[in-house]
Amino acid sequence: MINPDEPYEIQLAKQAKIIEALINRAERGHEVGGSAYSLFESAIALQAEVWEKTKDLEKALDTLGRASSELEIAYQAQERIQRNLADAMVAMEGGFALFSEDGLQACNAQFRHLLADIEPLIKPGLGYDDYLAAVNASKYLNRKEGGVIGRSQPLVKEQGPDQRFSSFVMVLRNDRWFQISCRQTSSGNITVLQTEITDIVRENRREKNRLIDQHAHFLQAAFDHMSLGICTFSARGELRVRNERFGELLGVPLLLLKKGSLFQRIVEHVERHEILDRKGRRFAGWFKATRRGETVQERFRRRDGMSLDIRIHSLPDDGFIVSVMDVTMETQAAALLEQRVQERTAELIEANRLLKIHADEQAKIEGALRQAKEAAEAAHTSKTRFLAAASHDLLQPINAAKLYLSMLTEAVGQPGVQDVVSRLNRSFASTESLLQALLDISRLDSSGAEFNVTSFDLGSALQGLAEDLAPLATEKGIDLRMVPSSRWVTSDQRYLMRCIQNLVVNAIQYTERGRVLVGCRLGGDRLRIEVWDTGIGISEEDQTRIFNEFTRAGGAGKGTGMGLGLSIVERACRHLDHPVRLVSQTGRGSVFSIEVPLAMPGRASDACENPVAEAMLDGSLDLIVMVVENDPDELHAMTQILENWGASVLAAGSTADAVGLMQEIGTAPDILLADYQLDDGDNGIETIQALRTLAGVEVPAVIITANRQRELLRLGNEMSFAVLAKPVQLVRLRALIDWKTRARVA
Repeated sequence: MINPDEPYEIQLAKQAKIIEALINRAERGHEVGGSAYSLFESAIALQAEVWEKTKDLEKALDTLGRASSELEIAYQAQERIQRNLADAMVAMEGGFALFSEDGLQACNAQFRHLLADIEPLIKPGLGYDDYLAAVNASKYLNRKEGGVIGRSQPLVKEQGPDQRFSSFVMVLRNDRWFQISCRQTSSGNITVLQTEITDIVRENRREKNRLIDQHAHFLQAAFDHMSLGICTFSARGELRVRNERFGELLGVPLLLLKKGSLFQRIVEHVERHEILDRKGRRFAGWFKATRRGETVQERFRRRDGMSLDIRIHSLPDDGFIVSVMDVTMETQAAALLEQRVQERTAELIEANRLLKIHADEQAKIEGALRQAKEAAEAAHTSKTRFLAAASHDLLQPINAAKLYLSMLTEAVGQPGVQDVVSRLNRSFASTESLLQALLDISRLDSSGAEFNVTSFDLGSALQGLAEDLAPLATEKGIDLRMVPSSRWVTSDQRYLMRCIQNLVVNAIQYTERGRVLVGCRLGGDRLRIEVWDTGIGISEEDQTRIFNEFTRAGGAGKGTGMGLGLSIVERACRHLDHPVRLVSQTGRGSVFSIEVPLAMPGRASDACENPVAEAMLDGSLDLIVMVVENDPDELHAMTQILENWGASVLAAGSTADAVGLMQEIGTAPDILLADYQLDDGDNGIETIQALRTLAGVEVPAVIITANRQRELLRLGNEMSFAVLAKPVQLVRLRALIDWKTRARVA
């Protein structure tokens, strides 16, 4: 009748009902009958039942006693758990609270005292939603920093397993930061933890400020090493970063170049002191133009005659950058060229006038013709000298620009900027090709043209040429084939390979589809080098004039070259006595051939430059390198390249500077890189002699020059220095340095 698994209170209630029923039954038994037998019989039956119920009652009382003992033990265990929980909550570093459906159940002192204005609300029964609402309304929150960040809605039981946890950050006015973490337990209760993260936030803030200062330092260092004047401004025209060169070029005092100075004040200073010759132009519109996203570019003259190129570009953050470049030399050169053109034009006009006046006198005409012929020959000689000098002077900045482009190609990682760098490289390659062509023509036209005729393996030279031109043919979809050859020939290797290269490049450019074939045919004691193509062909009319300067075959596109390649081929082969022949059919293709004398196989002669493998070497260049160059930009670019390779660079502008640096460090450099033409009659050969005399040893040396005279190569062989032509190929320079320094160690 009594289930021992039921709670003790229910068992006691059932036992009380059973006892009460037995007592009532016993009382009703006295009313069964009046006879003694009946009473006796009832008493016996009642006694038996009383004994059974007494046993049941004893068992129930025993069970009740055990249950009472177990309940007492459970009460004691619960009290211990509550005391341990209270001790743990007091020992916690952060705030802790437990919320149930009935509201706040327990919390520690840290949780209660965190926000003074909501402390009176922290009482048992406080709802979780009410707690969050009170926190968001607290006056101790720092609203500027965001106050309470995150969700303020309670977590409910219906949320999935991935939604049982939420966290937000609370910012107080005294720059204290707390992370509030809310977690739902398996029983549906919500625990809230308050963890102070002030130290972490402040450390992150200090690290962020340190990184910002470090980046600003790097940016300022980069600006300070620029030859341009650079200054950046915010969207409101406030100065951010500038270098000293900016103030020097514009003549602006340091007081106006402090951080935060307004762009308008700097412009007003320039206008007020008339530093720049405006010629009616107003500076006030610059700021408005930059706000519209426009680029401003103006050229001015200072009162001292210096020419400045000023450019203003917008920045992505609505700010702008101002660059100032000294273009005095370029302006003066342009003015000088313009003056020379005007003088030459005036001379030609006067000559024409004289010819018209004396047209009626035959003798005077003949005399004038003789004078004109002599003047033409002088002009031709002058032109040749001018082209040689101008090519050298122009190759100086192009060499520096190529070095800078090489560094820029390695530093830039953004796709858009990489495309701009590639376009610049192609533009400089075209300019270099044109200058080299003009330089070759000037040398070939000069009366004292020099050639280095040697015997060499034609097959290996043609194979190297095929590998160099393979990318050009692949880009255009042309099948370039080179028939192997084992013949040796006698010629100037550089000029002959330049002629073959020009023929192959022309064949690729004038061929839209098909192939270009290069091979050799034996004819007696001579070898005919032939270049076949399946291009547009050359008409008979054009075949008589395509070897002239700046001439292209009819039907050629605008981008097929400058018309100088065949002119160089004709001049070089004429000087070398190599007959050039052409067979062509319009629409079918052309065959160009060059005949050269055969030679006996043997050891290759010394080339114009030392035989160095043109492969970029890995590893750091752990050397002391002395660089002597009179052009500051090229000196700076070469210094940067060598330092990027790991070398220690000693930069000098003359022989005297190089000697001074060597005396200062007290040791000879591992290798010397010197330009041939220096200022004031100085040259690289004198630098080599001076340093070797001072060091007492033969310092390895390389002359870097655009001068290709044979005399310089002869001096290189006598004095044991290498000659490297400008513009410098970095792969060859690196390999040459390694070869020269290893040769010294050996």
